[in-house]
Amino acid sequence: MADVLATRPDRQPALPVGIAAPRRRRPRRRARSVLLTWLFRLIVVTYLFFLVAWPVSLVAQKTFEDGFSALDTALSDPSITFALKLTVIVALQAVLINLVFGVGISLLLVRYEFRGKRLLSALIDLPLSVSPVVVGLALVLVYGGRDGWFGPALQDAGFQVIFATPGIVMATTFVSLPLVIREVVPVLTEIGTEQEQAARSLGANAAQTFRRITLPGIKWAVVYGVVLSLARSLGEFGAAKIVSGNFEGQTQTATMAVEQKYQDFQQASAYATAFLLAAVSVACIVVVSIIRPKQERKR
Repeated sequence: MADVLATRPDRQPALPVGIAAPRRRRPRRRARSVLLTWLFRLIVVTYLFFLVAWPVSLVAQKTFEDGFSALDTALSDPSITFALKLTVIVALQAVLINLVFGVGISLLLVRYEFRGKRLLSALIDLPLSVSPVVVGLALVLVYGGRDGWFGPALQDAGFQVIFATPGIVMATTFVSLPLVIREVVPVLTEIGTEQEQAARSLGANAAQTFRRITLPGIKWAVVYGVVLSLARSLGEFGAAKIVSGNFEGQTQTATMAVEQKYQDFQQASAYATAFLLAAVSVACIVVVSIIRPKQERKR
């Protein structure tokens, strides 16, 4: 009789006392969950389309509505070519400074304990919370040639900061400072210190440990932080305009040239210059996302 009951599909074995039978997920709930998931995706995609994709696509459309004539006009304008060159020079210098100090500050925050560590971590995020115009004004107050704290002494020594390229580099470096650090710090925290300690126990010095152990582990975080810093540096406007004075052919960057050309009713040149800046930034991010290893994307 027991064998017959065991083979009957409609008879379920009794559960021990105190253990409830697991509830089966109903198909309606599963369908509702899938519907909500697709609804949220649609909302996010629509939001990003109207906020990012559509405006950028309109700039590209305005640039190429007459073929390549807008690009030819912009690239044949000496003021725009100078602005583009100055923007590239400033962006590369700012990225190099943020690369060196960003990795160093990341190692300091993750590998060492000291007083004021939380304050330092909070100050790093200051450029993301303060308006770039405020940053530019602060640099003028410190390095201004007339009333600045260090400006008159530097100017007497033949080194001008405000209304010159060094001031633009400082402003651009400030606004893009946290991008490398915030990419490297989580990866440093994740990889831990076991391999570094093992390398030191085998006789490796600090430079060898960093080059062979630490740097390979944070390589893609550094690359992605550099790309984000480059994209941010190319598009800097507020702080750079305050410290540069916006002198055409001298201290005018590409973003300032876009504003001036648009206000002078030279919309074709303005759209073309804006398109070039956006294209370089988007291309950098897309290329890094493609070549980045799969395990790093999951991380």
